[in-house]
Amino acid sequence: MIPVMEIFGPTIQGEGIVIGRKTMFVRTAGCDFRCSWCDSKFTWDGTMKDEIRMMTAEEIYGELRAAGGQSFNHVTLSGGNPALIKDLGQLIDLLHLEGCQVALETQGSKYQDWMNRIDQLTISPKPPSSTMNQDLDKLDDIISQLDTDKINLKVVVFEETDYQFAKKIHHCYPQLPFYIQVGNPYLDDSVDNHTEKLLHRYEALIDRVMADDEMNNVYVTPQLHTLLWSNQKGV
Repeated sequence: MIPVMEIFGPTIQGEGIVIGRKTMFVRTAGCDFRCSWCDSKFTWDGTMKDEIRMMTAEEIYGELRAAGGQSFNHVTLSGGNPALIKDLGQLIDLLHLEGCQVALETQGSKYQDWMNRIDQLTISPKPPSSTMNQDLDKLDDIISQLDTDKINLKVVVFEETDYQFAKKIHHCYPQLPFYIQVGNPYLDDSVDNHTEKLLHRYEALIDRVMADDEMNNVYVTPQLHTLLWSNQKGV
């Protein structure tokens, strides 16, 4: 059984290698990290525990089709940290059987055998501003077990220490596609001029990377859905 918080879409994927991709979302419950700036704390902080549904792969697929009809062939598995869920392999196999590609993002703290069946696997190590202690030895062990043709790395940057962390990760794995993403510190729904503030931070990160000759082979990306819909859920 799979603990599900949300199923929604079709919408666009807002981050990383699949940014802009039309997709459906399945958001799972539970996470082994407690990032200070997490934009989906409700998946692990207990505030929405009554919303968690234990579902089979078939039930999830049925709800995806009920919500999206035939208007999708791509599904994003999100969290929380979906890598905690051993049974997720059943859903991945069913989605492939039904002609869907599958994307998933995890911080690189837990390995599952089904990870090599993900079509676009984003590993997003958490930088210092998260207040989490990313185990880089464990990260390296996980990456060593994965098909490098299907994985990419992404680091979210809020401050200079995060940027230096991003450089370190990129230099450790220069063979992997690397995405450096501007962070969203404005999680309050009442923030004025949210898009303008995010674009200003995005421009500053672009300028930082453009001036850095050690960051030539990287992609600098926004969090696209926050530019469009701010902190709204379910999009």
